[in-house]
Amino acid sequence: MENVVFIHGLWMLGIDMALLRKRVRRCGFKVHQFHYSTVRKSPRESAVQLQSYIQQFDTQQPLHFVAHSLGGMVVRHLFYLYPEQRNGKVLALGTPHAGSEVAEQLSHSAWGRLILGKSVQQGLLGDAPQWRSSNPLGVIAGAGRLGVGRLLAHFSGDNDGTVAVSETKLNNTTEHLIMPCSHMGLIYNRAVAEQVCVFLQQGYFTYQK
Repeated sequence: MENVVFIHGLWMLGIDMALLRKRVRRCGFKVHQFHYSTVRKSPRESAVQLQSYIQQFDTQQPLHFVAHSLGGMVVRHLFYLYPEQRNGKVLALGTPHAGSEVAEQLSHSAWGRLILGKSVQQGLLGDAPQWRSSNPLGVIAGAGRLGVGRLLAHFSGDNDGTVAVSETKLNNTTEHLIMPCSHMGLIYNRAVAEQVCVFLQQGYFTYQK
């Protein structure tokens, strides 16, 4: 049974991903939740912690990652700092790979910088390391347009209420899929979970509108 490590997003603890973990487990995977401090540590620091965490898994087995939002930045740093990762697929759900306008707006105020903490250090502002790994990387973006981020950002195109679809684009991505979900809906939606399983099993998405 192959292992899948889940990495939560900003201000979360991993409990929010419980339903998605349950659905992926039903697809035949062994699931694990990685917890990290999203504001007290930078994505790079959390990647070092993640590398230590995954040492517990059998190195002969593929190891997959499913990351939500900021979690995708942590995985990018992981593969940059430790490029010799074992075989496995990577999924980023609603990760603002190109930088978050919402985070940019928040960073202009003292209270915004306080609640963002270190998440903006080579993270949410779009300056994380590029993706150069041969491991397949799938991205699922939301287009539900429901979220408090719309109060801070002036999205010109499809968005999930927090992250614009254009912000989820990243060079060298294997597959990119847009789903009619809000930012948090990406981890609760059944159809998204199905596509997560399909990608982990086959390396591509099959969803059609």
